[in-house]
Amino acid sequence: MEIEIFDEAFEIDIYGFGGIAINKEYGATAFKLSGKMWEAVKADGIKSEGKNIWVYEDDHRVFAGVEIKSRPSDEVGLEHKKLSLKKYAYYKHVGPYSLIGQAGNNMTKELAAKGYATTLPYVEIYGHWNGDETKCETELFMSLK
Repeated sequence: MEIEIFDEAFEIDIYGFGGIAINKEYGATAFKLSGKMWEAVKADGIKSEGKNIWVYEDDHRVFAGVEIKSRPSDEVGLEHKKLSLKKYAYYKHVGPYSLIGQAGNNMTKELAAKGYATTLPYVEIYGHWNGDETKCETELFMSLK
């Protein structure tokens, strides 16, 4: 696993919806929020970068958003989230989305073995869908203490 460590800030400005992962159902919660977010983006004709961005936060909070090209009107109802990870670990997962959870767990273990302590938020940026799941790319950004 090739994990890179960065000391400069990673900043992201996204719009979407947040919620609580009841019973720690993080993936299902984020997936549901993403669907709601894409409905709002498409209904209002908002131009976006087209990548799902999932943010995992304290207290089982999950946010599913997208980077957009211009600020939406308040009537759309999208929540705004601006993140800045001051120090973080980065890993690009290439393969089926079903293995992202395992990649995140492996990343946490490897970082701990190297003496790094992780914290939230944790961010997953999903690349554009590929029919060949072995070519799907997901970027993982893990905050470090």
